[in-house]
Amino acid sequence: MEEGFYVGEALVGSGYEVAHVDLVIGSKRGAAGIAFVNALSQLSAGHTPMLAVIRPNLPAKPNTVIVPKVTVKTMEDADKIFGPAQAAVAKAVADAVEEGLIPRDKCEDWVIIASVFIHPKAKDYRKIYQYNYGATKLAIRRALKGYPSAEKVLKEKDRAVHPIMGFKVRRLWNPPYLQVALDLRSVDRALEVVKLLPKRERLILEAGTPLIKAQGVGVVEKIRSVWRDAFIVADLKTMDVGRVEVKEAADATADAVCILAVASDTTVDKAILEAQKQGIYSVLDMMEVSDPIARLERLTYKPDIVLLHVSADVERAAAEAGKPLETRWGNISEIKRRFKVLVAVAGGVTPTTAGEALRSGADIIVVGRYIVRSGDPRRAAEQFLDLMPPDPDTMRLILDEDERVGEI
Repeated sequence: MEEGFYVGEALVGSGYEVAHVDLVIGSKRGAAGIAFVNALSQLSAGHTPMLAVIRPNLPAKPNTVIVPKVTVKTMEDADKIFGPAQAAVAKAVADAVEEGLIPRDKCEDWVIIASVFIHPKAKDYRKIYQYNYGATKLAIRRALKGYPSAEKVLKEKDRAVHPIMGFKVRRLWNPPYLQVALDLRSVDRALEVVKLLPKRERLILEAGTPLIKAQGVGVVEKIRSVWRDAFIVADLKTMDVGRVEVKEAADATADAVCILAVASDTTVDKAILEAQKQGIYSVLDMMEVSDPIARLERLTYKPDIVLLHVSADVERAAAEAGKPLETRWGNISEIKRRFKVLVAVAGGVTPTTAGEALRSGADIIVVGRYIVRSGDPRRAAEQFLDLMPPDPDTMRLILDEDERVGEI
């Protein structure tokens, strides 16, 4: 086992007794040793570090220091740290040695720094002990096994939900999706439609251009008040001052923003770069662009989503002339292959044409009037969702995001 230091983390339990342990394991002669000495010598009010002891006069080996994360304000708080938490960490370290997780020949050379969370409202000492024992043991195992791998992080980053944050940040990690374009002027009607839609992982919302023009970009937050965890696209159709408009959309909690591809290279590049900085998706709308591939090749920064879009006026003109609508969706696979982007299609989409687009490789089907002007928006949306696979997490086990056998 190489010298250096190892980092582990674990959350175990529930309620006020839940345990969260961050720890560092390493040699006394290295960075871990310096941190160990600093932890014991640099005291601060309410966060006094202490050695982990199995009982008084019997410290764990490797030597382990506990650093409370929560300020200790009362003797009751101190009892929880100096009692069940201290014993749990020490016992977990000793058992890790006995079970071979920590090599015995490292007991005198290594030190451990464990940062321990004890909620002030925790009451059950047995649970405090049990959860902190489990969290410490798991954090040690993870540290020495290098868990998680970079591959694990990349796989889970768009699926994970932080338990304390209280909401999920949606990412488009497993297409296809149905995007419902709220191309309405009335915010009340838009919110009414949102309430009627099925709360499906494959359904995303769009604050349409008419809605944003009538109500302002702040309408995104009104939509989110109805569906907190929704993925919401702000269809600004940005044509100029791209950086400013993208930032306004991000400030309004939009998850994605639409930029017109017919804008200047400078505007598009600045808008896409700003979206990257804000951590939201950029959607490049190819409406009236005859060669989307050539347009993408000119850009310094590539969008996250390319929207192949037939305008409503073109759609209406075709209908009035009694001609079929030319969708121009034939280059979906080529765009995806060359630029590694998601591809969305929009303009006169029906369940029939949606099926054709999905078979051609479309990742997002954008539907407006067919759903929002329907007498039954829920059923209309389900006609498109029925063409798609089940939601990605429907069959996922509760703990499926955690480590599998062999990972630790």
